[in-house]
Amino acid sequence: MTVRHFLTLRDLQPDELRQLIQRAAELKAGQRAGQQPVSFERRVMAMIFEKSSTRTRISFETAMAHFGGHALFLSPRDTQLGRGESIEDSARVISRMVDIVVIRTAGHDRIERFAEFSQVPVINALTDSYHPCQLLADMLTWTEARGVVAGRRAVWIGDGNNVCHSWMNAAQLFDFELKVITPAEQKPDLKLLENTASHVTWSNDISQAAGADLVITDTWASMGQEEEKQARQQIFQPYQVTEEVMAAANADAIFMHCLPAYRGLEVTEEVIDGPQSVIWEEAENRLHAQKALIELLLS
Repeated sequence: MTVRHFLTLRDLQPDELRQLIQRAAELKAGQRAGQQPVSFERRVMAMIFEKSSTRTRISFETAMAHFGGHALFLSPRDTQLGRGESIEDSARVISRMVDIVVIRTAGHDRIERFAEFSQVPVINALTDSYHPCQLLADMLTWTEARGVVAGRRAVWIGDGNNVCHSWMNAAQLFDFELKVITPAEQKPDLKLLENTASHVTWSNDISQAAGADLVITDTWASMGQEEEKQARQQIFQPYQVTEEVMAAANADAIFMHCLPAYRGLEVTEEVIDGPQSVIWEEAENRLHAQKALIELLLS
């Protein structure tokens, strides 16, 4: 049987993604009603994290606990992978002992190489290129708040980073319009822009955020870019999400941020704590969306 991985959103078909979001909503409702399906008792998830994490680590570990399974956290300093063992050999060994692997790493090629030699499903918990699990949570949040997302208009403001790339994939797969607004020197991947041109357009003019149903931003300095933080702040300052930006959006527009947020930089206090913000629901939905993903890959 072919092993299925989740390295980008494109590893699932549009109908599978819609069904996954619906299942995530069902799991969320069940949890709030006190129902915890123990679906994967004695199943083990290996979590290989080469980058720090709060929401991703907690949500995956909690998901496996709720399912009756176990999550095994592995950092590079605790394993031979961090001492020079090849990715391919590590994949061959680890996947013989566990049921599913979650990886957070830098280069996307690293997770692709691991998946190629893994006997069990591999989930991308973030690479420098993509963050697809975040988008599952975001699509669940948007659907909960406003219903069907197809045909709506989302605006990304800030850095053309890994989360932005996953939003670009989502626009095509969930059939909504995405306007990406970044400084010219921080555009998203040009090939991806070309491949998603049916649903995604780019601009460096923040006034084009007007009329949005959804406004999204992210930190201006991602993990590994800390030394560039001051220089990046100067570049991105005109791209701050303010009350004025949200006022120019549609009356029922909502605001999202994958967190952690740096208040007063990419977004003002008034927006992040304001009535249009759904960031706390968005953060919680990491748990429910990833439960649905685990269920899909292990069933």
